[in-house]
Amino acid sequence: MTVSLKDNLNWLRVRRYWELLQVLVSRNLKVRYRGSFLGVYWSLLNPLIMTGLYTAIFGAAFATYYGNSILNYMLAAFTGLVVINFFSASTMQALSSVVANGSLLNKIRLPVSIFPVSMIAANVFQFAVGVFPLLAVMTFINSKSLVNVLALVFPILALILVCTGIGFLVSALYVFFRDLPYFYELVVFVLWISSPVFYPAAIVPKVVQPFLGLNPLSPIIESLRQITLSGLPPDLGLVWGALLSGIIILLLGWTCFQLWRHQFMDLL
Repeated sequence: MTVSLKDNLNWLRVRRYWELLQVLVSRNLKVRYRGSFLGVYWSLLNPLIMTGLYTAIFGAAFATYYGNSILNYMLAAFTGLVVINFFSASTMQALSSVVANGSLLNKIRLPVSIFPVSMIAANVFQFAVGVFPLLAVMTFINSKSLVNVLALVFPILALILVCTGIGFLVSALYVFFRDLPYFYELVVFVLWISSPVFYPAAIVPKVVQPFLGLNPLSPIIESLRQITLSGLPPDLGLVWGALLSGIIILLLGWTCFQLWRHQFMDLL
């Protein structure tokens, strides 16, 4: 009987969390794109424009690393850009989510973790309706395989795990350090420049490569490119490396968030 009551209580908590998440995601999207002409498709337009710019500047120089094809370089740059753009937007929005809702938390008892999660979830939704269909078409054209199209889920899942873990960490830190956004902008820039977004990883000196390997976005980008561009079956080593880094960062972020959560209300 006791076990049954606990199970029902846990189910009610999960259901309440899910309902709150739906409300907050809907609110975030409505506020973000109120009066916008393209709406969620702005998330697709930005990497497309940047891909064209990178191709015009670096395409001829780096095409040799992509089968002497400027088109392949263009697709490679696009996959890198969608990863770094998703990471930057999701984590920057999650950073201020707890503090921005401090007045609400002081009035209503809510699970604090719902706010960074809702920011990540809103970006997942716009990624799913904007960027993912184009990635799926690119993958099917290159690989002629539905297996590769389905395998796109794994590096994208790894990206979501990384963003959620970082989101928990920075949203918790921002409660204590209000100048964190200025520092975090520098962190995002370092992650962007150390990720093989507009350049092939092969050009990085071997002495520097171990340091760049610490970047959690690099295995995600490489796995996504391998699935999308190579035409070969998914490389399970790359997929597993991306997922493992995502799981580790999620656990680290969640642990820090839970350890510091009891101090939030005194500072909000």
